[in-house]
Order: sequence, then C-alpha cells, then structure tokens
Amino acid sequence: MRVNVLQHTPSEGPGSILQWAKYHHHEVFTYHPAQFGKLPSVQETDLLVILGSPQSPNDDFPWIKAERQLIKEMLIADKPIFGACFGAQQIAVVLGAKVHKAAVKEVGWAPVNLQSDVLTDFPQTATVLHWHEEMFELPEGAKLLFTSRDHQNQGFAYGDKVIGLQFHFEPDLYNLRSMVVNDGDYADEGNILKQTADQILVHGVPKENVSLMAKLLDQIVNA
Repeated sequence: MRVNVLQHTPSEGPGSILQWAKYHHHEVFTYHPAQFGKLPSVQETDLLVILGSPQSPNDDFPWIKAERQLIKEMLIADKPIFGACFGAQQIAVVLGAKVHKAAVKEVGWAPVNLQSDVLTDFPQTATVLHWHEEMFELPEGAKLLFTSRDHQNQGFAYGDKVIGLQFHFEPDLYNLRSMVVNDGDYADEGNILKQTADQILVHGVPKENVSLMAKLLDQIVNA
C-alpha cells in the first residue's frame, strides 16, 4: 500500500503513523505542498494522510485549493482518508461544512470523549494533544466521534473510510519536542487549557495513543 502524507509545517510530522506503516510494510511518501506545491494523484494514493498546519482552510493559497481537489477525488474514488487538525478541517470544507475561529484557543493535553460506536475497541476517554484555535462544523452526513469540555466537534467519521480529528493522536515524542521548541509560544496567550510549552513537553505522549492511532488507521484501511 502507498501512504501519501501531506505535511504542511516542519514541526508537525506523521509521528506514530510511520510506525504503523512500517509494521504493515506500507510505503510512505511525504509531500510538502505549502513549500513545494506538489501533490500526489489519486491514482497513486491508497491512503491519504493530511496533517496540521499554521494556515487556515479559509486562507487563499493555491495549494490549499489544490489539496481540497485531491480530497474530493479521493472521496469519489472511495479511498481512505485521515485528517488531523487542519487536515480534518480541509475534509470538512470539501464536505460542505464551514471552518471558523473557535470561542477559545485549545493548546495542550486534555481528554476527549467518545460519542459513537463507529470506532472499534476504543476507550470512552483518551488524553490527546490539542493545538488549534479554529474549529470545523460537523459536515452533513458525518457522524460525531469525539467531544471535549471546551469544544463540541472534536472528530467525525464520514462513511467507513474517512476520519477527521481536530486534535492529534499521531505525535510521538520526537514530534512533540519539535512542536514545542519551534511553536511553543503558541500556547502562551489565550489558551483555555492554561498549559505552558514546558508543561506540554513534560507531560509526554500517552503510550496508548500509539495503539489508538494504529486502530483508527487499520479500521479505515480495511473497511
């Protein structure tokens, strides 16, 4: 299987998704559309992974629009897609939903609560990394997967092969360090979770998040 990853900033990489791909002997190709303007074709994509970004889906950049066209083609082809944060927002926009500023910025570790039985063998609560100040509306026809104390729409499933999460399951410790040292100032102002960059780093990555990321990918790939 060819896994095509769209990475939009150096500080937010695929993390444990690479572990999952290596375990299954999948080939991973990472594209950087914000820097190089290149995207894979739907024909050469078996799984599309769309990661976070400092940009907004509402920004007027050609690569953002081109990326949404790829998502649309993947949906038509009924191929699996996973989106994290900006990636989930991009999927939501393609499905006709809006993305807007959230009432509060959410940066740091906090629990999300499962709202659906769509995901197999998932806990009712998981501690995940939040790193955002925009939110997606729930697309028509999608099922709400997760909520948090401060935001209703934390994740959705569309059909059997598409999942978008506003938060991050995917970071490993290397990714967490990269996010904190390069973008840790983002946590300092107006953060409802009131966690500093140092506190976010000291918390570390919950071990179960690796297996939960793998379960999620297994489910959409095998659907």
